[in-house]
Amino acid sequence: MAAANAEKEPRLTLSQAIIFALEHDPWLSGSRFDQQATEAKAESAYQLPDPKFSLALANLPTDTFDFEQEAMTQLIVGVSQSYPRGDSRQLKRQQLYQQSERQPLLRREREAKLTLTVTQLWLDAYLSRESVRLIEQDMALFDQLADISMARYASALGRTRQQDLIQAQLEQIRITDRLTRLQQKRDVAEQKLLEWLLPSFSESGQDIYIAEAYSEELPRLSPISPGILQAKDITNRELADYFVHHPLVQALDQNIEMAGTGVQLAKQKYKPQWGVNASYGYRGETPDGRDRADLFSAAVTVSMPLFSSTAQDKDVEAAIASQEKIRTERSLMIRQMMSAFRSAQAQISRLDQRQQLYQDKLLPQVKRQAKAALNGYESDNGSFTEVIRARISELNTRIEYLEIQVEQLRQIAQLNYVLTTTAPESEATTETRLYKEPGNKALKNTGASS
Repeated sequence: MAAANAEKEPRLTLSQAIIFALEHDPWLSGSRFDQQATEAKAESAYQLPDPKFSLALANLPTDTFDFEQEAMTQLIVGVSQSYPRGDSRQLKRQQLYQQSERQPLLRREREAKLTLTVTQLWLDAYLSRESVRLIEQDMALFDQLADISMARYASALGRTRQQDLIQAQLEQIRITDRLTRLQQKRDVAEQKLLEWLLPSFSESGQDIYIAEAYSEELPRLSPISPGILQAKDITNRELADYFVHHPLVQALDQNIEMAGTGVQLAKQKYKPQWGVNASYGYRGETPDGRDRADLFSAAVTVSMPLFSSTAQDKDVEAAIASQEKIRTERSLMIRQMMSAFRSAQAQISRLDQRQQLYQDKLLPQVKRQAKAALNGYESDNGSFTEVIRARISELNTRIEYLEIQVEQLRQIAQLNYVLTTTAPESEATTETRLYKEPGNKALKNTGASS
């Protein structure tokens, strides 16, 4: 049933798989909830502490427990309110909002990382599957050649020897083992890819059959910034200026701002903490029936950091050190991105050269070699072993050429992750900017059965 549906419906392309993975990624949903929770905490942190109310019965005589016997006896109702030190409330709210502003940046990085992950798994599955297809195509030819050599050996025609037959059988066994290993790699890659294409269990109960669903066409990937990739004389300063817009670097900038607010927050401990309280004391009548005046009290309290200055100094020192540590992490990340860019740039350049060499010279040459070996064997001027080796060499060259093509796309995908930016001039989403596939007029979520 799944195979029949796959024949009727369009294959799931890489772009559609990326969009599906992004729409059903639990991490992205969790990040939005985390942002909402942090913003709610920010507003909560800005509020004053709750006032404290008290109700007390003071100075009640224990001999008679008569409320009106003594003038000192009171029913006291009080309220007290404390105020945090300095601008602690505003700074705490500011720090939490700075923390919440990291989430959109982390989501942008998650989208780019998830795009890279799905692309790499897709290419792994594609490479294994196409290698299996190439080997399966040549397996029939190897079987045919083995049958011909067996017939020639049995009829004592030509120069076919017993060791040639044994060699042919050994090569067939090796190819069969190689085919099995590639099928194993294909199955593993497809199952890893399936991890990112599973919808939430609450949304769909349908299974996805990756082997029958994903497209057999190799996608075309283009760099986000071709000008930067092709620039041979781009300086490290220019690269650093570009990478400061990467979501991870921007998130570290937010961490630096949070740490700066933390420094200011630590300095608030040097300031006094104020509090006010007021109470109203109700008194009963005198024994002869005259009213007693009720009492009202008010007070202001202040907490001064007189004996804990060392603690405040160390708190500020620790906050400053934490901020500087984040600055070093930022510098290290930019260095890593520059190194990754240089590495990908060099590899893409060399892979282009290898692809041109294979396409123009190596593939035609091994094809002519295999044809010449077969012609020589058919005319009794060559051995069967040479025919088999020439065919295997041609097969290996075709697979190597496929590996070069796939590795090019891997490097472009890695480069696109490094070049991901939060610059406002590009409003397109990550996956639609990075990937252009034939026949894709619009990228939409096609569901699990696409």
